[in-house]
Amino acid sequence: MNKTTQMRPFGMRDKIGYAFGDIANDFTFILSSTFLMKFYTDVMGVSTSVIGVLMMVARFVDAFTDVTMGRIVDTSKVGKNGKFRPWLLRGSGLVAFASFLMYASWFRDMGMTFKIVWIFVTYLLWGSVFYTMVNIPYGSMASGITEDPVQRTQLSTYRTVGATIASLVISSGVPMIVYYEDAAGNQVFSGTRFTIVALIFSILAVLCYLVCYFSCTERVKIEPQKRKANAPKNNFVKNVVTNRALLALIVAAIFLLLSQLTLSSMAQFVFPNYYKNIPAQSTASLLGSLVTFAVAPFSTPAVRKFGKKEFGTVGCIIAAGSMLVCFLVRPSNVWVFVGFWTLSYLGMAMFNMVLWAFLADVIDYGELKNGVREDGTTYSVYSFARKLGQAASAGLSGGLLGLIGYTEATANDAGVISGIFNVTCLVPAIGFAVVSLVLIFWYPLSKKVVDENVKKLAERKNK
Repeated sequence: MNKTTQMRPFGMRDKIGYAFGDIANDFTFILSSTFLMKFYTDVMGVSTSVIGVLMMVARFVDAFTDVTMGRIVDTSKVGKNGKFRPWLLRGSGLVAFASFLMYASWFRDMGMTFKIVWIFVTYLLWGSVFYTMVNIPYGSMASGITEDPVQRTQLSTYRTVGATIASLVISSGVPMIVYYEDAAGNQVFSGTRFTIVALIFSILAVLCYLVCYFSCTERVKIEPQKRKANAPKNNFVKNVVTNRALLALIVAAIFLLLSQLTLSSMAQFVFPNYYKNIPAQSTASLLGSLVTFAVAPFSTPAVRKFGKKEFGTVGCIIAAGSMLVCFLVRPSNVWVFVGFWTLSYLGMAMFNMVLWAFLADVIDYGELKNGVREDGTTYSVYSFARKLGQAASAGLSGGLLGLIGYTEATANDAGVISGIFNVTCLVPAIGFAVVSLVLIFWYPLSKKVVDENVKKLAERKNK
């Protein structure tokens, strides 16, 4: 049973604090999703096929660690500092240190076997253990901060703004630092510079986690999971499989991350290799962040009027359409490409603004359907789906780069850079289109259904 205690009212402090939690997350996550493949291939000399295997192994491990962490959260007692917040203190230093160790450029001249073992161990510690230890409770914490659906949308919006700030800093600033021009005029990735950058972001991540911890308040005391008297025996596997809303959101999450991270990671290839223009890369990242900030003030009013599902669907259609048209036009001018890129980010921002509020609605839906509330478990399953999308992006991008013949030696060959452009446009276009179709035809939680579910839960708690 959820118990709401009397304490400081929900306000700006919670929203800003929650945003800092995602800034902290993404100071390591976006650094990995954007630059990890480039670092492993160009600095450590590891092949894209090995990176693909790494991602598959990591997702197999995640299948256990994510759900295990979710069950730990759901069955843990509420302490004096809350149910979710203490995990930010327990895991923040560990996830930051593991992130730094992934970019050990000082091992670049070691034997290949040693380097492969090193990247496997450090990547698994970062993503499958320590990141999970922090991210699952952090994401679940939204349900503990407030029960109000509008306030949850605001938390989702601020979380997306936090992620956008991290993305802006990383995607716009880091390329200007870690690339240098060689004698032939090619843009070269500096492993030593990137290691220093990784250390700085690890330190900043810990500081941001602390801001989140001290700024957010858990008002809704979600007691350890208990089965209600009239509910069927709790089986979280069955609950997941029979939850249509969660299954649809899982599929949408996989294709969303596939599209979003492919677009992000391929920026490290399409701008320096195809267009040979690093300033344009930074500008594109800046504009992508600015349109996200521009969407933020309108997201809550739009959701209140039209609904999360409806608002997010339109965004995915815009994102898919812009990259498809870009592929067909094939602009030779980099700034025209930046225009298509920015339009895609506008559509992506519309979906991301309500992304985390989707999950709160799904948790409510599961409670009504199964008679048990599973915040941590539901979030862990969703988090695992997002990691599948991350792996699919890295695996597909790596596989396609290998297919078109990309290596450090062929990075500027005409056929290779043409293939880079194709991958950059087509994979996100297809992925965003799939997300929009899932929302239209499968995801059941329209504005009308969400409003009805909130009323039903309120009636149950007042009985």
